[in-house]
Amino acid sequence: MNLRFPAASVPSRRRNPLRWGVNYTPSEGWFHSWQDFDVDAVRADFESIARLGLDHVRIFPLWPLLQPNRALIRPAGIADVGRVVDAAAEFGLDVSVDGLQGHLSSFDFLPAWVTSWHRRNIYTDPEVVEAEARLITALATEVGSRENVLGMTVGNETNQFAVERHPEQQLTTPVEMGEWFKTLLAAARKAWPTGMHQHSFDDNAWFVDSCPVTPRHAATLGNATTVHSWVFVAVAHLFPQGHPARTLFADYLVQLADAYADDPARPIWLQEIGAPYPAVPFDGAADFLEQSLRPVLDTPNLWGVTWWCSHDVSRKLADFPELEYTLGLLDSNRRPKPAGLRLAELIAAEKANPTAPVQRSTALSFEPGDEATGIGRSVADPSGELFTSWLARAASGTKPALVRASTTSDAGYLAARGITDVVV
Repeated sequence: MNLRFPAASVPSRRRNPLRWGVNYTPSEGWFHSWQDFDVDAVRADFESIARLGLDHVRIFPLWPLLQPNRALIRPAGIADVGRVVDAAAEFGLDVSVDGLQGHLSSFDFLPAWVTSWHRRNIYTDPEVVEAEARLITALATEVGSRENVLGMTVGNETNQFAVERHPEQQLTTPVEMGEWFKTLLAAARKAWPTGMHQHSFDDNAWFVDSCPVTPRHAATLGNATTVHSWVFVAVAHLFPQGHPARTLFADYLVQLADAYADDPARPIWLQEIGAPYPAVPFDGAADFLEQSLRPVLDTPNLWGVTWWCSHDVSRKLADFPELEYTLGLLDSNRRPKPAGLRLAELIAAEKANPTAPVQRSTALSFEPGDEATGIGRSVADPSGELFTSWLARAASGTKPALVRASTTSDAGYLAARGITDVVV
């Protein structure tokens, strides 16, 4: 059944230019390089990034190095973060700072005072949360006055420690997780009132009923909704090489983020997207990049795209999953790879002739279940009927939006999103 509504006007251009960035992975020593900080190596990395036409980087200082004891935040470690921000400014790059690292590329970086004999819940233990807030405050205080900083993300995919598949799961509830986000975001906001602050998560938050980070958290807490699009998690095992599901997955996640937001203008940041081998063949990375990004570029409230990642992990380092060694736009010698060159071409083309925003007039309605607990969100999983229906239309060029069933009677909301036809 189709419901029809009055048409809305469509803006001819964005209020602000689309931002293009990369998640910064140091070419020398990966994130372990924070232990032997070399600002000249950082400068060389940033120079190679800037040559691709990128305008910002997201950086990841390691939590155990910044706060090795609950009562100790190392001034030298915090200062190094500021030095990275300053180095980025030399090459015209803005910086977003992640706070609690946390989880990166299959490795966990938790300080010793929350592990083993000192194991404490990072989400619910009052003393731990207070210490985390102090670290967020220290980072925000250090960088917030610099002109080339954007804001802070609480941490990278912080839900990883709370999901059932984690070998040392830290139990928490959606209510507790929401309070944790609010506490840490408030700390960032108090120390840095003008920053763009948010939290991040993997796609379990959109698809897995038991994940304590819910779509409600994703789309209402912080200044923007972040999207991390990784095809090897939810899509590659369902759809073969060459299937449009793989290159349209990022757009689907962006539409989900839009659907769950109460504010039709809430910014969406495609904060992570990469071309993981073997889900994406080595010789197909450049095409995958372009075919994945082009469908999202006309999203009116898309803030920006930040590719994962800048530089390949060096083969000198051991025990990474194979895909992590090949995700860079540049290799570990700072040489551009085909995907990096393709992104540079895309950025140049978009700067010369930006894709105009388009409000999607047709939307598929879905019932998300209990939004407070997230139970029922699995209706949106790529194995389900909603994705199948959305994909059929998207692959044919229709480019549908998504809406929650509860919003289909809200004419003002639908008009704000430009939706005139709802498929229920």
